Amino acid sequence: MSKRNGAGTGTINVAILGVGRIAVHMAETLTKMAGDDRYSTLINRYAVATRNDSERAQQFATDNGFEKGYGSYQELIDDPEVDLIYIATPHALHAEQAMACMRAGKNVLVEKSFTGNGKQAREVMAVADETKMLCTEAIWTRYMPSRQMILDIVASGEIGEVHGITANLAYPVSDKARMTDPKMAGGALLDLGVYPLNFIRMAHPASDIKRLVSSCNFTELGVDESLSTTLWFEDGVMGVMSSNMYAAGDSQGILWGEKGYMVVENINNPAAINIFDGDHKLQRRVEVPTQLTGYEYQVADAAHAVLNGDHECAAMPHDETIAMMDAMDAMRDQWGEVFPFEK
Repeated sequence: MSKRNGAGTGTINVAILGVGRIAVHMAETLTKMAGDDRYSTLINRYAVATRNDSERAQQFATDNGFEKGYGSYQELIDDPEVDLIYIATPHALHAEQAMACMRAGKNVLVEKSFTGNGKQAREVMAVADETKMLCTEAIWTRYMPSRQMILDIVASGEIGEVHGITANLAYPVSDKARMTDPKMAGGALLDLGVYPLNFIRMAHPASDIKRLVSSCNFTELGVDESLSTTLWFEDGVMGVMSSNMYAAGDSQGILWGEKGYMVVENINNPAAINIFDGDHKLQRRVEVPTQLTGYEYQVADAAHAVLNGDHECAAMPHDETIAMMDAMDAMRDQWGEVFPFEK
């Protein structure tokens, strides 16, 4: 049972809606948090739900130490003991499910991509404003300590004023059915491209995106399989991002400064930051702190927000989620990519 003691303290009952691959990673995270002194009194592994398979739900709950396994999403949403629901379903389902959860008095941590498009994102945020429930996007890199580490290096002046940023993410994940399914908002952009886009934005938060130019290649089913986008910020800084769901890439993020540059190893889960001078000589290497899985930061932020009565997280406020969805909409507009539910 959840225990809210006031003054921002207590234990939050966490539930997972969906039992796919990403739900397995979240269950692992919650298990590790339960065994860690920093988080053990903050969160409780409470419940999990499948769409319509009670046996599978119960097995998942048993295997991962959850108290309850529900054979329908509605049963989970109706449980009065649930405090926070992590939505782990495909992009196209997020909006409807998040709104249903919040209208039932449940806080939500919604897996990226937050929704299928900006219109849906605005509808979800309107319900968050109406219900005052927590609603935050589960794009884990926004909550990681590596984010502030990068900003601190930039602020130090070590590489000088930043004028350009590049980021890429490529994984061979086209074998997953949802990745190539237009009905599920498939394609490289919403699953992979969202990371380099957010990396560039996080690395340069002081100015808004002014314009972008983008192109992509389509699969036979009509979703984007690879893409490249150049963005310009209001202050003239340029960002270049790319993604591909058929190839393995280096996943690097690079900030170009007047005195040198920094290379972030793996923008999807930063491991280290290498700082070079203008002659390409390595000056130093900054290691990222050891983590449980990397998901713990977003869960902890969401749990604290619930306890504090907040309905957004400072690490990923509502307007930032909408801005990222709008940027991806602008890319798809240039490609002519329209999902079936948008027609």
